[in-house]
Amino acid sequence: MKNGLHNKLFKILAIETSCDETSASIIKANFKVKNLKFKILSNIISSQIKIHAKYGGVYPELASREHVKNILPVIEEAILNSNNKIQILSQTQNSKFKTLTEKWKLKIENYFDVIAVTSGPGLIGSLLVGVNTAKTLAFTLKKPIYSINHIEGHIYANFIGEISNLKSQISKLPKFPLVALIVSGGHTSLVYMKNHLDYKVIGETLDDAAGEAFDKVAKLLNLGYPGGPAISAMAEKFPISLPRRQAGNSQFSNKSQSSKLKFPRPMIDSGDFDFSFSGLKTAVLYAIKKLPKPLGSKTKAQICIEFQDAVVETLVAKTIESAKKYKAKSILLCGGVASNDLLRKKLKVESEKLKVDFFTPQKNLCTDNAAMVGIAAAYKIALGKRPTPWYNVNANSNLKLGK
Repeated sequence: MKNGLHNKLFKILAIETSCDETSASIIKANFKVKNLKFKILSNIISSQIKIHAKYGGVYPELASREHVKNILPVIEEAILNSNNKIQILSQTQNSKFKTLTEKWKLKIENYFDVIAVTSGPGLIGSLLVGVNTAKTLAFTLKKPIYSINHIEGHIYANFIGEISNLKSQISKLPKFPLVALIVSGGHTSLVYMKNHLDYKVIGETLDDAAGEAFDKVAKLLNLGYPGGPAISAMAEKFPISLPRRQAGNSQFSNKSQSSKLKFPRPMIDSGDFDFSFSGLKTAVLYAIKKLPKPLGSKTKAQICIEFQDAVVETLVAKTIESAKKYKAKSILLCGGVASNDLLRKKLKVESEKLKVDFFTPQKNLCTDNAAMVGIAAAYKIALGKRPTPWYNVNANSNLKLGK
């Protein structure tokens, strides 16, 4: 990278393919004297949810094949949209891209200065598609490339600020020190940060991630995939005759149902910040086996409410305790499960009681997307971090934060 790039206006092409979303984004960033300003010019996401739904989870080999098919059209769409050439196209319109490219004689090297790509953690087949595409572009176009940790990207989704229509940035941003709860289908972690890019993992899941537990419980109840939204929706359908209760109160008003249905809050009093959700999933399985079949909608709703409460209480309790211990000024919530309304509400309330600022991205930036990868790269550039030679950028399914 030329000296001084971090002191001028530049554009980043960001690529994210760690799991089952193929995403590309163009970020315009301007860094001047400790003040980073940016705009998300485009953030294209091609989701594979419908493809994997019949399996009740992501089928890795199928995911990587879909990434191969989608990666170039998604990148081209991100570039075209960033230049206001066309309106956002749907995945079914990919056949138009070749014609559009020929029409405008698109030279993609003119539309971005830097490349950023998720290199891990994630599914190795999926990661390889994004990483190899980014490396090829970096080599052929002679562009600097930044390797971004997927969890790092989720954290920096909170540094986009309060935004409107993915374009304008407002000044309120998290303050350090902070703790970040990253919770998704593949990750459940607590991270402490003294400053930008300074990560200390203080808690992790010992088995299933929270999002994975949601998916598996939804599968047990035949609620579909992804499990998080399905369980949350079922919980909200709880009949008026069986009113929503406060989290932790296991008694239901309808005595004809299982009034003692209660699931464990795993490791909530363990004295550390680690998580475990495998036992909770098993507790749901055993409870279902004891209930009369077929399960009615009221019974399923009870299970969903109690399961969701158990997960949320555990996540919130551990996060608040970590914020107290590390004297955090901000609490961040990110990852796909951060879209859960109950979790957002409970953690916000408890953060306010602690008089700590609470941040979580708008929901469409909680799930995997390339914009968060671009923002993480923008901060690295702003702080003077050097790019990695393209030949040293490698996919690592077990990449650790900060490594």
